[in-house]
Amino acid sequence: MRNLFRLISINFTLARFGLDEVILSMHFFRPLYLLGLVNPFNWFRGNGRSRAERLRLCIESLGPIFIKFGQMLATRRDLLGDEIADELEKLLDQVPPFSWQQARDIIEQQLGMPLEQAFRTFDENEIASASIAQVYAAQLPDGQDVVVKIVRPGIEKKIRKDIELMLLLAKMADRYWDEARRIKPIQVVREFETTILNELDLIREAANASQLRRNFEGSPDLYVPRVYWNYCRPRVMVMERISGIPVTDIEQLQAHQINFEVLSRKGVEIFFTQVFRHNYFHADMHPGNIFVADDNPENPKYIAVDFGIMGSLSTSDQRYLAENFVAFFNRDYRRVAELHVDSGWVDRDTRIDEFEASIRSVCEPLFQRPLAEISFGQLLLRLFKTARSFNMEVQPQLLLLEKTFLHIEGIGRQLYPQLDLWDTAKPFIERWLSEQLGVRALVKGLQKNLPYIAEHLPDLPQLAFNALDRIANDELRVELRSRQIDELKHEIRRANRRNIRAIVGASFVISASIILGLDGIAPIMVGRGQLIAPLVSVALFVPGFYLLISSYFDK
Repeated sequence: MRNLFRLISINFTLARFGLDEVILSMHFFRPLYLLGLVNPFNWFRGNGRSRAERLRLCIESLGPIFIKFGQMLATRRDLLGDEIADELEKLLDQVPPFSWQQARDIIEQQLGMPLEQAFRTFDENEIASASIAQVYAAQLPDGQDVVVKIVRPGIEKKIRKDIELMLLLAKMADRYWDEARRIKPIQVVREFETTILNELDLIREAANASQLRRNFEGSPDLYVPRVYWNYCRPRVMVMERISGIPVTDIEQLQAHQINFEVLSRKGVEIFFTQVFRHNYFHADMHPGNIFVADDNPENPKYIAVDFGIMGSLSTSDQRYLAENFVAFFNRDYRRVAELHVDSGWVDRDTRIDEFEASIRSVCEPLFQRPLAEISFGQLLLRLFKTARSFNMEVQPQLLLLEKTFLHIEGIGRQLYPQLDLWDTAKPFIERWLSEQLGVRALVKGLQKNLPYIAEHLPDLPQLAFNALDRIANDELRVELRSRQIDELKHEIRRANRRNIRAIVGASFVISASIILGLDGIAPIMVGRGQLIAPLVSVALFVPGFYLLISSYFDK
């Protein structure tokens, strides 16, 4: 019951912005759809705002953790559609700053020394204030200018409570939503949970920055600020303070005569270098985290900050992505279809010829234009939308990659609209594929595994004999035990009971919200009678909430 008031607040907020219509449109709640028609908020809201705008305003009202989740969902244009994704991209990760005294206390507690001993100077006015952390400017005793990042006090407890509620909603969707198998709501929330909890550990972020800096050491394309490990703790991180022009400040870049063509091409090369050569990429490269050094306008260099979210791919995902990229622009649509099936992204019983025809209908009209005019990010999104009809499942491991790619391409097009993404990326990808699949890859693989092979080769005859002996004695057969059948029958009966409790509980909870809303807009009685609606609402909500929760946690 500890989340009771938070659930009431969320339910009330959804109704206030008219998003009960989304919930009631789910197959499980369709019998309750009539309740949405009597929701008083729907009578007085008017038609001035679209559903996408109402969704954004609702998420902003729910708080910073839901804003973070909404920002992640904004990358899923293939699932949400352009209208909702465009609106969610407007979510601002800005919250009021916490006090300087709190920041000072955290720094001194984490570093174990007075602030004046750790820093020569410290600016009490924050540079930035976001939902997870706050940033200040300071100077080390040796005169080095640095930035100090501090995790918000009490934020972890709030995050865990809100994620617990998100998981509850995801479990409801997973059980009763027709699209749940493809979208995997529980897996998406778990991925978000891992990502945002990792952001709370600034030691991890400092390690991310150090690794990325090492990968691009001496690079003329990307600079990563230095981490000062003596001052890094789980809730405090100190990094070199950089000086650069925000990548979105076009006027200032023009004033410094930055070569936009070179800059845009370097952005694409940096992305593919991180993904395919290093297999370690900055997964939060939105414009606010990217700056441009102005010391060499003809050969400009990017500067990256904020390393809380990093990504990597399995070798198989890397290979499938690279082969997909090549097949797309060679217009080998059958190969694209085969790759999606072989990788497991689409059901293996999918008819290749039908899938190939659908892909061709999406890609061929685009390729009638010059390559420089094709948005590869939009091409992928349109392809994913087409693949939905073939039950293509969401690949959580690709969420961060897709988000990063869209940001990079968007920045490149903004800087240099004539950017030919394929002309920049194709040589890089083809070279990587030759290294992975050619003779050099075979030699490299043998060199890597030779010590292991040499170590286990003498044991191979004995292992083979043992395996054959076990097969001969029928020790490897798989048995279906009667106890498992009994457990399955019991689970079916238990699921039926849970469904009944969930339907009754949901009816009570929604009815309680509607009655409470009626009382807030047009009191149904005067005098002492005004207390009737809140009492009735509570009387309905408590048993309804109990039935709903017990239906999901029935063991």
